[in-house]
Amino acid sequence: MDVKGLQAFWDERYAGTEFAFGEAPNDCLVEQLAAHPPLAGAGGSSLPMTALALADGEGRNGVWLAEQGYAVTSIDVSPKGLDKATRLAEDRKVSIQTVLADLTAYDFGQQVWSVVASIFLHLPADKRREVNQRVVAALQPGGTFVFEGYGKDQLKYGTGGPKDSALLYELSALRADFDGLPVQLVHEFSGERLVQEGVRHTGLASVVQVTVRRYAE
Repeated sequence: MDVKGLQAFWDERYAGTEFAFGEAPNDCLVEQLAAHPPLAGAGGSSLPMTALALADGEGRNGVWLAEQGYAVTSIDVSPKGLDKATRLAEDRKVSIQTVLADLTAYDFGQQVWSVVASIFLHLPADKRREVNQRVVAALQPGGTFVFEGYGKDQLKYGTGGPKDSALLYELSALRADFDGLPVQLVHEFSGERLVQEGVRHTGLASVVQVTVRRYAE
């Protein structure tokens, strides 16, 4: 699906007043930042505490990160999703910067972010690898990258995610995305968990999680 097709798809998904994936942050993101927060060097006296939320949709993860004190940029392909993200931030009395863009072509910068979140962002393998590697380059020294997506077995569950198995993930492939890069793998998981996120992600699911931290300099 091209960018215009993706935008139309997600605009339709986000058109209602209800939040398709809820207003609460993703459990994996919350748990992993509690367990593996950015190191002191990330966002230290010379670097701001910043967070980038990839494919943030209606803003539930970006707004939560803002509530934790990060200067947040939420990027998504859907104008309707980002409009709702802005309203959610206003309701929560925080601010986020929203960017309407195709994240596969968006410049994440170099050593900019204390935290990057990729939550249920499903891309073809080559695009996923390229995005994940650019994320590492964009992390501040000591910064944390939290990734969760649906696993290959998710088609058996039917509780959310793509219907194309080529867009579902295997842990071994995700590990390989980071081979030779200046990061430590601090968490990995492949298996079942209960996902309760709005009306679109609800039920037992097959997930894959990876958290990496860029080496502090």
